[in-house]
Amino acid sequence: HMFYQIIIHTPVWVWALLALLLWLGIKQSRPGQPSLLRITVMPLVLTSLSLSGTVSAFGSAPAVMLTWLAAAAVLAMVVLLSPLPDVTRFDAHTRTFQVPGSWVPLALMVGIFASKYVVGVALNLHPELSHETTFTLGFSALNGAFSGVFAARAIRLWRLALVQTSGSLLTQGVLS
Repeated sequence: HMFYQIIIHTPVWVWALLALLLWLGIKQSRPGQPSLLRITVMPLVLTSLSLSGTVSAFGSAPAVMLTWLAAAAVLAMVVLLSPLPDVTRFDAHTRTFQVPGSWVPLALMVGIFASKYVVGVALNLHPELSHETTFTLGFSALNGAFSGVFAARAIRLWRLALVQTSGSLLTQGVLS
């Protein structure tokens, strides 16, 4: 009964946002050709949402911010150390990538959404949780981790674009 009450009292725009995130995530599960702009904007938007959600729920206390940042940095390093799939390419002329499909973006987007939703519901039902260190730092770390993975995935593609663009300019004699 309580779960039903939570669902029906959730604003409609929240469900519309979830539908949009699901659509975007499912779309990325198939091979595609995203542009430099798209691979930059998406992580910036989702990282901003993650950070603003953390700050709006728990404030900007140093422990909250450092936990978010540390989790983002650790997960970013893990992802940055892993190679891109072999089929990933960058076309300097069209400024687009050839990427395989991945379910990771869907998992990250739904994770950020679910984290924000759960925190919102929990704090509405139990406002005292905002002062519980385990709760605040746990969710701050989770949000930071999501952001670190998203940012690192974009950075890996940017590195590929820079390497391939530099190589292309060298072979054309522009940088020699």
